[in-house]
Amino acid sequence: MSSGTQQRGGVPVMVLKEGSQRTTGADARRSNIMAAKVIAEILSTSLGPRGMDKMLIDAFGDVTITGDGAAILKEMEVQHPAAKLLIEVAKAQDAEVGDGTTTAVVLAGRLLELAEELLDEGIHPTIIIDGYKKAMDYAIQVANEIAQPINVEDKNQLALVAMNSLSSKIVAEARDYLAKIAVDASAIAVEKIGDKYNLDLDWIKIEKKKGQSLFETQLIQGIVLDKEVVHPGMPKRVVNAKIAVLDAPLEIEKPEWTTKISVSSPQQIKAFLEEESNILKSYVDKLAEIGANVVITQKGIDEVAQHYLAKKGIMAVRRVKRSDIEKLAKATGAKIVTSIKDIRPEDLGTAGLVEERKVGEEKMVFVEQCPNPRAVTILLRGAADRILDEAERSMQDALHVIRDLYREPKIVPGGGAFEMEIARRLREWGRKLPGKEQLAVLKFAEALEHIPTILALTAGLDPVDAIAELRRRHDAGEVDAGVDVLSGKVANMAKINVVDPLLVKTHVIRSAAEAAIMILRIDDIVAAAQTKTGGTGKSKTESGGEESESKSSE
Repeated sequence: MSSGTQQRGGVPVMVLKEGSQRTTGADARRSNIMAAKVIAEILSTSLGPRGMDKMLIDAFGDVTITGDGAAILKEMEVQHPAAKLLIEVAKAQDAEVGDGTTTAVVLAGRLLELAEELLDEGIHPTIIIDGYKKAMDYAIQVANEIAQPINVEDKNQLALVAMNSLSSKIVAEARDYLAKIAVDASAIAVEKIGDKYNLDLDWIKIEKKKGQSLFETQLIQGIVLDKEVVHPGMPKRVVNAKIAVLDAPLEIEKPEWTTKISVSSPQQIKAFLEEESNILKSYVDKLAEIGANVVITQKGIDEVAQHYLAKKGIMAVRRVKRSDIEKLAKATGAKIVTSIKDIRPEDLGTAGLVEERKVGEEKMVFVEQCPNPRAVTILLRGAADRILDEAERSMQDALHVIRDLYREPKIVPGGGAFEMEIARRLREWGRKLPGKEQLAVLKFAEALEHIPTILALTAGLDPVDAIAELRRRHDAGEVDAGVDVLSGKVANMAKINVVDPLLVKTHVIRSAAEAAIMILRIDDIVAAAQTKTGGTGKSKTESGGEESESKSSE
């Protein structure tokens, strides 16, 4: 550590603000690599179907139990800037492909750990970075060579990959059932543009309700609204519904500026209220005239308007979220109307059934049996809030995996088989490289083997024996040989249908390599003096204690 004071001809020159801390060279790299290793170590035990879960308690005492890498990192309050950088990588992986976050972070941590060994041998970081870049490019090239194409029209093939994604989650016992629902939902929401598919996950709504088991989860070919019908006199069930989807209030809006109305007699008040009532009646008459028997609006509905709607036998739901209004329009074929005066019969959407039902303790409105739904709802059920939250995260992962397959319909073997094959090919290629770069390429191959090593550990296998057998089988040409964590032995992954989307795997390699390279590039850390007010910054003793704590855990 050195402060910002430099000696020049015996005269001290203050460059940095007083209290700033500066770490340079090997110390800076060691500090960053240590932080990344600790984050990777935390996540490594959560990898794979036999991975453990973490219990995370935030500052307010809220508990999250999950084995999902992205969720763990989101909930953890991390202080070290290099660790934060790794978390950003995981978030980017989650946003882009929705799966493989744990693998990406664990691989990045291992790449840095092995780079540290090369740094200790006196190899310059630039050589390691160049070696890692070449290894990343070659690994992605090999990945494309060993990937197998699949037919995305075949729901069974999609379900197998989705099941593999769900097998490492808390909801694994219901993975067949949930994977089928995810595939069916995706098949409805996907759009074919030319010979390409586009699955926009915004059109798949996930609604959670406590009570019953995960096996009560339903796919609704339409939209479920977490609202109830506004008036008890309205019908609770409408068959062959004609739905008006409004972004306009069925009430008299107050003017934006302050107004005063001078009233000189009681008759004028009566006339004023009657005029309000007539305006609302004209709105309802207009809706009835064009044939609407269900009204769903983002805004409010006045009590007088509710009365008139009930008299006409029109079901109404108010204060529906904007996102739900858009999904509803997509599912029913309706147009979102902002002016009731201009509504036309062709603006109405259609649904076979709109019904208010009691789900658990609450009432919900189901808009289903849409003739050509482009938006659907997955109604998740579960015994507890924690299970429901984890089921939602798992369902999102499964949907992302299906979207990845629609984007690039290719699969690779799971269970560490993919990583072992890439590592084998990297070794063969790396040994032919001139200079010290080959050392970095060989370390990259070794880092990839860390993934099947962890899978073997979580399955209760001896990792040395498992890796030795995997190397022997891959050298003999068995590309699909991987760790079957459920039976606890090395097996052919293609035969037991353990497969992953190519897009997830290539993104993992790219994310991990780029994160490791970024951290290796840093050779100077300049930390500003932390402010004492507001309690935002920690004192030096606290941060020092934290650093020593991370070292001892390491």
